[in-house]
Amino acid sequence: MSKALDGVRILDFTHVQSGPTCTQLLAWFGADVIKVERPGVGDITRGQLQDVKGADSLYFTMLNSNKRSITIDSKNPKGKEVLEALIKQCDVLVENFAPGALDRMGLTWAHVQSLNPRMIVASVKGFGPGPYADCKVYENVAQCAGGAASTTGFRDGIPLVTGAQIGDSGTGLHLALGIVAALFQRETTGRGQKVDAAMQDGVLNLCRVKLRDQQRLAHGPLKEYSQFGEGIEFGDAVPRAANDSGGGQPGRILKCKGWEQDGNAYIYFITQAPVWEKICDVIGEPGWKTDPDYAKPAARLPRLNEIFGRIESWTMAKTKFEAMQILNEYDIPCGPILSMKEIAEDESLYATGTLVRVPHPTRGEYITVGNPIKLSDSPTEVVRSPLLGEHTQEILRDVLGFNDAKVDEIQASGALGDAPQRIAAE
Repeated sequence: MSKALDGVRILDFTHVQSGPTCTQLLAWFGADVIKVERPGVGDITRGQLQDVKGADSLYFTMLNSNKRSITIDSKNPKGKEVLEALIKQCDVLVENFAPGALDRMGLTWAHVQSLNPRMIVASVKGFGPGPYADCKVYENVAQCAGGAASTTGFRDGIPLVTGAQIGDSGTGLHLALGIVAALFQRETTGRGQKVDAAMQDGVLNLCRVKLRDQQRLAHGPLKEYSQFGEGIEFGDAVPRAANDSGGGQPGRILKCKGWEQDGNAYIYFITQAPVWEKICDVIGEPGWKTDPDYAKPAARLPRLNEIFGRIESWTMAKTKFEAMQILNEYDIPCGPILSMKEIAEDESLYATGTLVRVPHPTRGEYITVGNPIKLSDSPTEVVRSPLLGEHTQEILRDVLGFNDAKVDEIQASGALGDAPQRIAAE
């Protein structure tokens, strides 16, 4: 069965997380992703947070599935020759260098276009044009600058970042969509183009409901926020709302049986108006269905602490899974707080390919995420990440068509480093 991006070749200059997220997704969809790395060093994450001595870290392996690796010294004339040859053979160049780094390598937009007018150059940057355009950005910086941190946490506490990598991985996903759109447009125009995704922009896009609330705040208090029901005045900016639901329906994280010993024995519970009467029956408060203090959403707003306290007395008598099973029978929106341990041990996620177990020649089997996007005609097979320079010889011969003498010449120049041959026994 063919893949959605069969025939598309990606020249991958990315490192760490945002760019590799993008190129890994394209590789999952069938693109031939050639990861360009420095000889002897490679992507810095190969050695970061190592848990197995002498093996690539999980940081690297979980972001570089389905790719090929070539090592090139871009400062070596022969290395530059190889890079330019690859540009002529590839469809997309993806990079997340610091601002201006690609130009300093001599790979300006004009030069790339002269080599391959159909080439799409896609870049992740921290900020778009403006006062911070040249600033270096990491995950948590992006969350702060994109509005996520100021709206996360409890209102009487400091801003918080989230464990979800919405700055790095989130921006990589945005960039992948931009690349696919540019490839589609190229079918009509025949021309390549630049695709840019700024991390601040990506985070803000994921925080659009808070930007919505900022505009609503100009017309009155945000009535679905807990502080409205508690009679606390709003300021001029969207406040931190703890675990309130962002969709207008009151929601809280509530304790479940065993919470004293288990830090994840909790459930998220939403008091959705259409199922309010069912909620009353489940928790043993049938009188609330007709009581004017509880029957309507507006009447319940100033009583949310009391209401959720009563619901929590019900959830605390059950495990999060028992509570979820009962609530789902009545279509009451809820969800257990799942730990990473529970997720890693959930076999149903392996059955769907959301999680996969991957063999690796130096670190052994490891668990990684699979493609979160499922296509019926383009199933994803997750292949382990490449060793440093593993496919160098293969790419020179098969992609660039260099003969043995040419490969030996380039190797002798030192432009490739000590690139290992592909491992055959796998």
